[in-house]
Amino acid sequence: MAATATSLVAPTAIDRKALIQRYATYVILLGVVIWLGANLVKSPSQFFSASADGFNLGMLYALIALGYTLVYGIIELINFAHGDLFMLGALCSGFLLTTVMGQDQSNLLGWVLFLVTLVGTMVFCGGINVTIEFLAYRRLRRAPKLAALITAVGMSFVLQFIGLKWNGSTPKQWPSIFPEGSIGFADFKVDYSLLLVIAVTVPVLLLLRWVVTSTRQGKAMRAVAQDQDAARLMGVNVNRTISFTFLIGGALAGTAGVMYQQVVGTTAYNLGYQMGLIAFTSAVLGGIGNITGAVLGGVLIGVIQGINDGAPYGFGQQWSQSVVFSILILLMVFKPEGLLGRPTTEKV
Repeated sequence: MAATATSLVAPTAIDRKALIQRYATYVILLGVVIWLGANLVKSPSQFFSASADGFNLGMLYALIALGYTLVYGIIELINFAHGDLFMLGALCSGFLLTTVMGQDQSNLLGWVLFLVTLVGTMVFCGGINVTIEFLAYRRLRRAPKLAALITAVGMSFVLQFIGLKWNGSTPKQWPSIFPEGSIGFADFKVDYSLLLVIAVTVPVLLLLRWVVTSTRQGKAMRAVAQDQDAARLMGVNVNRTISFTFLIGGALAGTAGVMYQQVVGTTAYNLGYQMGLIAFTSAVLGGIGNITGAVLGGVLIGVIQGINDGAPYGFGQQWSQSVVFSILILLMVFKPEGLLGRPTTEKV
């Protein structure tokens, strides 16, 4: 009888907790919407300009976040070296385009060499990521997760040291071949750099989605993510599939590095720490392991950051990260799986 009573009460308590979490998440999102609406009413042109700047930054966050979420989805590893790989991508981009090819003008030759630089940087970062997986992570797949996590932190410091020797201890400014100026719609201005970031990033994201959902290698990635042992029994080459995932993640980090170098123009050896942390936050916000969630999280964080920095009712640039992480913490308390993630339980 007691067991029956417990079975009747427990689901009710669980349902009540889930209901509280759901409505608390709605309240947080409603507060963000009200804040955005107030800024829109106060100054529409300023709101849209700040949103455009934030969207520009959010697309870069999304590219980096996809590398985190792909690797986590396959082997459940938080690759902390991924942010520093993005930093090396930005350095490689400036080095190839400016130092090696000597191009700093926005002309036809500059755009051709930019595409060459983009492909070269993607291959460079993808190759580094595959090498890291082969040398450092592959032997630790059956080891406790803490061992792989500490190894990832160590690889992050190794890549930072390479960036320090390559870039120097002070920030370095690179020229850009992106045209200056903006296109206007009434009082709303959109920089050409935003249009170019969209023109490069959106096809890359669509190509990634096609690879994961519609190709044989993508099916192998999803099989390995679900169950490595079962995938191996079905004839899937697990090692090759994981290396392919690291290759894609590195290529995405390289793409983000190229676009950052062209849009912002400043590189530093510790650039990957801040950008990587926010990109990882984007992946967690959207739902770690979810490709669409990583893009959504990156864009949301970028837009929130842009509005906070440039809208009338923002806290200012000095509080930008505090605002972003405060929203994240509040959301994670009530929806720990992220916006598009699925609730899971793990044995500790």
